[in-house]
Amino acid sequence: MLPRVISRSVASASRSTGVLTQRFLHVAPRLLAPEVLKPAPPFKGTAVVGNEFKEISLADFNGKYLVLFFYPLDFTFVCPTEIIAFSDRADEFKKLNTEVVAVSVDSHFSHLAWANTPRKSGWLGGRVALRGLFIIDPKGVVRQITINDLPVGRSVDETLRLVKAFQFVEKHGEVCPAGWQPDSPTIKPDPKSSQEYFNKVN
Repeated sequence: MLPRVISRSVASASRSTGVLTQRFLHVAPRLLAPEVLKPAPPFKGTAVVGNEFKEISLADFNGKYLVLFFYPLDFTFVCPTEIIAFSDRADEFKKLNTEVVAVSVDSHFSHLAWANTPRKSGWLGGRVALRGLFIIDPKGVVRQITINDLPVGRSVDETLRLVKAFQFVEKHGEVCPAGWQPDSPTIKPDPKSSQEYFNKVN
């Protein structure tokens, strides 16, 4: 069976580069629903980088973490607050070897117009997507999926915390308890050693 072509617009939340994109995601039908611990479906398309269009693909992010988040539309209400929030924290993601890419159903022309609208107007300079967010690891494996209803925006702090937690587990082999923050206690994943954590925090 030939892969289906699904049109989605993509915007990178980079304040310094002002990346906003449209992509045509080439996804095999069985891969339409990404799953945690499965490879992310490959995609490619046209991005707005600065004021220019550039081709990008999932392969461009090999060896890095990727936060891929979907939002309904450019010129709306909650969407700009999310894009601006991720954009303002882009340097923190870069320090974690992580790129942020946002996706909507708008065209790359709409993204370019939106990027050139003043921030004080709420911007960076039919059907709509729900607020989905995917964290993809450097090997292209989906590590986390969140989907919100339209009226509630996402937390950049929580996204950064999750990226840091996945990186900690990969590096140290210990697991992160609820609400884990860097430099807080972690758990050795075996029954006997895990008691050290519970004795420490209780």
